[in-house]
Amino acid sequence: MTKNELRKKYKKQRASLATQEVEEKSLAIANMLLNQDIWGYSYYHIFLPITHLNEVNTEYILHILQGKDKHIVVSKTDFDSHTLTHFLLTDQTRFEKNKWGIPEPIGGIEIAPSCIDVVFVPLLVVDKQGNRVGYGKGFYDRFLQQAAPKKAIGLSFFPLEDQVLDADSHDYPLTSCCLPDKYVVFGK
Repeated sequence: MTKNELRKKYKKQRASLATQEVEEKSLAIANMLLNQDIWGYSYYHIFLPITHLNEVNTEYILHILQGKDKHIVVSKTDFDSHTLTHFLLTDQTRFEKNKWGIPEPIGGIEIAPSCIDVVFVPLLVVDKQGNRVGYGKGFYDRFLQQAAPKKAIGLSFFPLEDQVLDADSHDYPLTSCCLPDKYVVFGK
């Protein structure tokens, strides 16, 4: 299937999930991550979910990161340039939802993308080669190309698709993907 076909299919599937299902699957993803060899780094970027679109609730992963005393990085979106600016999450960080419902930090300590070791990546679906389908604006592809993290980990409620037919060189492939029932490493 093409990105547009997959986007339509998985937006619809995700919209049909009940709140309880989103929470259960999000917790299962966090528990699956606990058993992976990904915790030896310092700087972890995490997305904050758009709750009305039933994105993975990353609060559980945030608690893991805080418990492991990691540097947590969150982003602010620039819709004019289609870029992200990254800020260190601290006890003083305040948030405000943008026009799309994404919680974003209001100022703070800016972190260069090159400092980020691990990125938890939002997506609608991913294929067996690690090509993700997001909302189609390229924010994360640009960010991942800048950061070149040691690990780019997709978080998905749904099984892998066979192939994104129109994946191209602008698409930054994931190193792995965490599903509620398994952790998949790409390129092995």
